[in-house]
Amino acid sequence: MIDLDTPTLLEITLRTLGVCLTSLSIALLLGVPLGIWLGSRLFPGRRWLLGLVNSGMGAPPVVIGLIVAQMFYRSGPLGHFELWYSVQAMVVAQVLLALPLVIALVVAAVASLDPDWQLQVKTLGIPTPWRMLLLLREIRLGLLAAVIAALGGTLSEVGAVMQTGGNLEGETRVLTTSILMYTQMGLFESAYALAAVLLGLMLVLAGLLTWVQYGERR
Repeated sequence: MIDLDTPTLLEITLRTLGVCLTSLSIALLLGVPLGIWLGSRLFPGRRWLLGLVNSGMGAPPVVIGLIVAQMFYRSGPLGHFELWYSVQAMVVAQVLLALPLVIALVVAAVASLDPDWQLQVKTLGIPTPWRMLLLLREIRLGLLAAVIAALGGTLSEVGAVMQTGGNLEGETRVLTTSILMYTQMGLFESAYALAAVLLGLMLVLAGLLTWVQYGERR
C-alpha cells in the first residue's frame, strides 16, 4: 500500500487550490466584461454568440482537454512554449471550461435588470466608471452565482486536467487525478481520504460564498 503522508496531501491540496483559484480568477476577468457587453447590447450576430456560449456550458471536458493538450503538444501550434503536461496547460483547460459558465450567468444577471436602468443612469449624468461600479453592484448576486458555478466546475474537474497535466507526481498531481489514480490501483482508503479533502474544500468555499450571498439578500 502507498503511504499518503501529510506533506504529500498538503502539496496536492495546495496545488489543487492554486490551479482552481487561478483558473477562476482568469475566467472572471475575461467573462464578466464579456457577459456585461453581451447582456447590455443588441447587435447582429448576438444570438449566435449567445448560442455559442450556451453550447460551451455543455462542452465535454475531455474534448476541451484534448484540444488544449494537442495545442501544447511538442508538435502542436504552441509546442514551443514547452507547456506539455504542466500546471499552466491545466489552467488553460480549466479557464475554457469555466468561461462559458461565467459569461452566461452574467448575461442572465444583466438581462434581469430593469430595461430602463441604463437610460436612468445616463440621465443622471453618472460618469462611465461609476456606471460600471453601479452595474456590478446591481448584478452582484448573479456574479456570486457565476463564481460558485465556476468554482465547482474547476475544483471537481478530472478529465481535462488529466489530459493536460498528466498527473505527474510533485508537478501536476491534484486531488481529482489522485483520487482517480488510487481508485484504479485499488487503494480505496487513500482515494476516500482525498475525496474527503476535496468535498471539504468544496463545502467550505461554496458555503462561504453562499453565506455572502445570503447576507446580501438580507
